[in-house]
Order: sequence, then C-alpha cells, then structure tokens
Amino acid sequence: MLRIQAEALTFDDVSLVPALSSVLPKDVSLGTRISRDIRLNLPIVSAAMDTVTEARLAIAMAQLGGIGIIHKNMSAQRQAEQVHQVKIFEAGVIREPFTVGPETSIGEVMRLTRERNISGVPVVDGAQLVGIVTSRDMRFETKLDDPVRHIMTKRDRLVTVGEGASDEEVLALMHRHRIEKVLVVNDAFQLRGLITVKDIQKARDNPNAAKDEAEQLRVGAAVGVGGDTESRIEQLVAAGVDLIIVDTAHGHSQGVLDRVAWAKRNFPAVQVVGGNIVTGDAALALLDVGADAVKVGVGPGSICTTRIVAGVGIPQITAIAMVADALQDRIPLIADGGIRYSGDLAKAIAAGASTVMIGGLFAGTEEAPGEVELFQGRSYKSYRGMGSMGAMQQGSKDRYFQDATDADKLVPAGIEGRGPDRGPLREIVHQLAGGLR
Repeated sequence: MLRIQAEALTFDDVSLVPALSSVLPKDVSLGTRISRDIRLNLPIVSAAMDTVTEARLAIAMAQLGGIGIIHKNMSAQRQAEQVHQVKIFEAGVIREPFTVGPETSIGEVMRLTRERNISGVPVVDGAQLVGIVTSRDMRFETKLDDPVRHIMTKRDRLVTVGEGASDEEVLALMHRHRIEKVLVVNDAFQLRGLITVKDIQKARDNPNAAKDEAEQLRVGAAVGVGGDTESRIEQLVAAGVDLIIVDTAHGHSQGVLDRVAWAKRNFPAVQVVGGNIVTGDAALALLDVGADAVKVGVGPGSICTTRIVAGVGIPQITAIAMVADALQDRIPLIADGGIRYSGDLAKAIAAGASTVMIGGLFAGTEEAPGEVELFQGRSYKSYRGMGSMGAMQQGSKDRYFQDATDADKLVPAGIEGRGPDRGPLREIVHQLAGGLR
C-alpha cells in the first residue's frame, strides 16, 4: 500500500537563515574531511564521469585543495596510469627517482628520457650515487653507443643535500650553482631522492593543495561491482590511489556492500566510499561493512534521468539530512549532484554534507576530457550522464546493474548533451569557494 513518508526538499526549496557572525569571509577555513582519514582544504570533489574527470582535471582539483575521482570508463590499466600521472605530477622529494647504471648507453638514456618526459637521470652503481646526466649533456652527442659515464657529471662535482633539507636551503643551492635539480643523499652517499625546482615552484603556487604524507597530490578513482572490480582495485592501489569509490546508482545493494567489505579487508590503508544512497538505513549498512564515507544522491544531477526512468530517489536536501542524522558524524558524507550555484554548495553542507561532488559545472572546463566543438559561433564541450547510452556502451553499465551486450537492450538512465566552454577550472572553483565563504 502506498505510504507518503514525509515532505521532501531540494536545493531550490530552501534558503539559509543568516545569523550573527564575527568572522569575515576571507578568514573562513574551508577545510573538511572527505573520508574517515583524508582531509581536504576545499569541500569540492569532481565527479567520476568520462566527460569530467581524468588526470588533467584531477591534478587541477588537488592543486586547488579538493580532489578528483578518475572515472572507470576505461581499462583498469589505463585508469591506474591516470592515477599514477596525478601522483607523480608533484612531489616535495621524488623518493624513488628513475635511475640508470654507468654502463648504460647514451642512446638508451636518450630514449628513456624521451619516453618518460624527464630531462635528467641520476646514475647509480649498485646503491652508490656516481653521477647525473641531463639533456644538456646529451644534446649534441653523436657517440650514442658509448656508456653514459663518459658524459655524466661525476660524483666529485655533484650538488647534493642531506635528507630533511629545507626548501630555502635547496633553492639557495640551485641559485648558487644555476641548476634545476638537487640530489638527496644519506651519509653513505646513497641516493635517497631528487628535488626539482619545478616541484618547489608548484608547491609555492598552490599552497592550498591537497597532498598526502609524501607531498604528492591526492586522487580518487571509481570502481563498479562487475567481474573485474577486484583486479581493478589492486591495480589502482599499486598506482597509489588515496580513495576508492564503489560507485553505483543503488548503493544499498548486496553487491556494493560485498565490494566495500572486500576492499577494506584486503587494503585497510585505502579509504573506501560506498554509494549512491539516499536513506539512513543504507548509510548504516555501509558503515557496518567498513565504509570510510558514503555518497548521497539518486537522480539529482542535471544530466541524470534515474528518477524519471526508474521512479526512485529522494530530493537531495532531505536525503543529505536523513543520512547525516543516521551517521551522527561517525563518517563523512559526500553530496553528489544537483549543484548549480555556490549557494547550493552552502545548503548541502548546512544539511550535513562534508564535501560536495560536482559534474556539470566542470564538464566544459579546459581541463575536462573531450574536444572543443564549434556550434553557431560558440565553443562547446560534450557532457553526458554515466547512465546515458554512450557511457554505458563505453563501460559504465555495471553502475546501473545492467549486463546486456546488445545496445538495444540497455535501459539508459541519463542523457547526452553539450555545454558551453567554461574556461579554466580554477576560475569556477574560485567563484564556488568565494560564494561558500
């Protein structure tokens, strides 16, 4: 028998009541937790959608203090490579730099540096640092079969620092010797890391960046509940992922609970999020199997048609409040979908969210995947829901618990479209953060 549970509200139905404040917007901290153990400096997460988040946008998000979730509409190997790209983009000290031996040929070193897009390689003999070779050393070299020891900067001329050296000390050395890389060594002159001027500059340009203990940018990745999920999680963990989201349209299902439990049992150090859900019972079920956070939202997204196709969902403000009430701050919740303005961000957080996931607003940015299209004199980028026919054929059908191989038998729960080219991500995030403050 039909039973009306309660009146439910979404973003446009509510406004926040202002109260006395002695804090200026510029002094407001936007720091928050996205999961049990991970803190961000900005409560914004980019959605795991194939027209929104790949490595380039995830890097930009982390530099701004948030985090990007790499989508799963690609092979497990490529998704792990995308995670790896984010993790190696920035580091205080590159702990395990790529090295070559003194007998490696100059031609081989040139090939390896081109492949890895690096300009200098430390040369080690066993555990001992014996030199460094840079693109400058190899630029006009013609004897490509000679060993690299013939042209490298040898040990007695190397510029090195001990472990724990400050940025100021490293920059002073770089300035004095007109170099861009400094090698980190221990007392036995064994290589312990590499510091580049680019990494120091990136850290200074983005003081708010979300980083792990090794000073690498934070990044998350989405997985489903299909047959390859366990292998995919293993590859993502090996690539250094900080956060895994078991991402489905109905997170209160046995498949999701089993996947979350498996991930936490096998990789307890990795933060695991379950979703999407809209009820307190679902949140408690995920909490019981070890989830480090939950993701809330069934159908509120601008490009999502789950509520129309399946007839299910709860308006987002009410869903957030119900889940927050059930969790009682034991783990954070991510509000996913329906954000159109910075005011919606504030409403979601006031209702109980710790962070907010955004897709549509980021889909047309410079950093988002996809080509810019010209239509009637304006620039656009394509944008589609992960329940759209195109996205499901690409690999997201298990998010909607569908396994049909024939496109005619898939039931789409999202649409495809194009959005205006929005320019750099930084400008949109700046407006959202400013409105929230």
